[in-house]
Amino acid sequence: MADLATLDLNLLRVFDAVARERHVTRAANRLHLSQPAVSNALARLRAALNDELFLRRPGGVEPTELALALAGPVAEVLDRLRDTLAVHAPFDPGTTDRVFVIALSEYAEAVLAPMLLERMAREAPGALLAIRHADRTNWQELVERGEAELALGMLPEPPAIYTRIRLLPEAFMTLMRQGHPLAKGVLTEDRLITFPHLLHSPNGSRDGALDMALAARGKKRRLGAVVAHLSAVPEILKRTDMVMTLSSRLARVIAEDHGLALRESPVEIRHTRLSMIFHRRFESDAGHAWLRRLILSVAREVPAVEASGAPKGDDD
Repeated sequence: MADLATLDLNLLRVFDAVARERHVTRAANRLHLSQPAVSNALARLRAALNDELFLRRPGGVEPTELALALAGPVAEVLDRLRDTLAVHAPFDPGTTDRVFVIALSEYAEAVLAPMLLERMAREAPGALLAIRHADRTNWQELVERGEAELALGMLPEPPAIYTRIRLLPEAFMTLMRQGHPLAKGVLTEDRLITFPHLLHSPNGSRDGALDMALAARGKKRRLGAVVAHLSAVPEILKRTDMVMTLSSRLARVIAEDHGLALRESPVEIRHTRLSMIFHRRFESDAGHAWLRRLILSVAREVPAVEASGAPKGDDD
């Protein structure tokens, strides 16, 4: 067994990356190293620990019993070391070249990213913002595995090791083509559910906020289609009798850009807000704290939208 006094810390970083990724090439990409460099580091670790550590399997590698036993303690030690260094590391947004990797839902990206990048271009011109897709099914894995520094979206309550900050309160409106039967007259719940609905769901779920609100009233809508990307929505609505209920901020933009009709939703959907969630290990990271403050500032600047489609202040 290796003597800790002689064990290279960089070998532990390689071990941690391979243990998280279960794949040598992905671990190399994560560490910004070549695959041979990672393989060489693993060979040194195997010799030092007298164990295979990772066994080749189709599609990646499988950790041995020793590797499984070491994975948690090694990850914890490296996280604590990063936290300690981050607390004492100066951060100047004007000179930083840091890469911030964050995970956003498609809606959060559409609403927040343009203004966020505009502010970053002014305050941190050398920084890079890399956005990954997140939803309620994968956000925790991305943050836990260190593949994103925070997640933003309509996300569930996280475990205690995470901090959750609620951002934008959300109202909902219904989109449809011009000339749609529901574009005129009183729009009631019963009229709304007589037509097929389009649902945007990147993870393939068939349930949305509207479904839960309808279920509480003993009603149910009929889905006409489920799409993974918002870019497909305008043309689908233009070519069919489907309607779509979504956040008023985004609905207004889509309606204006694509000439769609916009109606107030007759179904009240309560307590829906964007959330920003991050692991508590980042609380003392000066750069991370700067990014969080910037996101909060941008969120406050994003105008809310009244049911009629007119912007309003968040205090209304």
